[in-house]
Amino acid sequence: MKQQIGFIGLGIMGVPMALNLIKGGHQLFLYSDSKISAELTQAGGIIMQSSKEVAEKSDIIFIMVPDTPHVSSVLFDDMGVAAGLSMGKLVIDMSSISPIETKLFAKKINDLGCEYIDAPVSGGEVGAKSGSLSIMVGGTQAAFLRAKPFFELLGKNITLVGNNGDGQTAKVANQIIVALNIEAVAEALLFAAKAGADPAKVREALMGGFAASKILEVHGERMIKGTFDPGFRVCLHQKDLNLALESARSLQLNLPNTASAQSLFNTCAALGGSNWDHSAMIKALEHISNYSIVRK
Repeated sequence: MKQQIGFIGLGIMGVPMALNLIKGGHQLFLYSDSKISAELTQAGGIIMQSSKEVAEKSDIIFIMVPDTPHVSSVLFDDMGVAAGLSMGKLVIDMSSISPIETKLFAKKINDLGCEYIDAPVSGGEVGAKSGSLSIMVGGTQAAFLRAKPFFELLGKNITLVGNNGDGQTAKVANQIIVALNIEAVAEALLFAAKAGADPAKVREALMGGFAASKILEVHGERMIKGTFDPGFRVCLHQKDLNLALESARSLQLNLPNTASAQSLFNTCAALGGSNWDHSAMIKALEHISNYSIVRK
């Protein structure tokens, strides 16, 4: 059944996600601080002048913005979503943000008589375009069932992890695993190249064994070619690992390899690479080693 859907935040991930909802037969009302792609309006999306207007027009409101303060602003500024909500609407935040703040946001929206879901994703731009994202959900069973038909237009692996905030916790865990896998692939290819082997051939050999992974397949190729257009930006992965390390401190946990990966991303940023794809972590290792794996 056709639904009135709002979508706020139309960047690298948001645009293809919104397009998939439109292709699913729904009417979308759009708002973004940046210029909205003509592709969305040509597909039938309607541009609104504020997050409040989006909420007024829509029964379900999706949010996909970079960080915790952005979500807070979208929700609770004077012209934010909360100002346009009426009883029974559903707010779905698909950004990757603080689990602790998410619980506070959810309570405020619940107090307005509306439901709230945190549903961060993994799969990057490729997954957003193909509708194959992994979606990690925090919220009530009822809200999850209401949202699931829309999630199925966006992703393949859709899991209700638990209550509000638990989806964000799962995403933080995901980002730890991804960062450490990128570090492992980068170190392995750097080692192979410095030892005199062709890193492309080493990658090809490893893809047939137990070391095979999506990171080795996709990001390994980027590392070998030296092409680091995002994708998923270094600065966003830094943000996610900050969430991991801050939470670890509050839980009195030591995550030494997460800290190591963050240090390498910090080196990328120092080299001017905040907006490189996160596979560019190898450039930090190359800088430290004074050796590049890219064949000229």
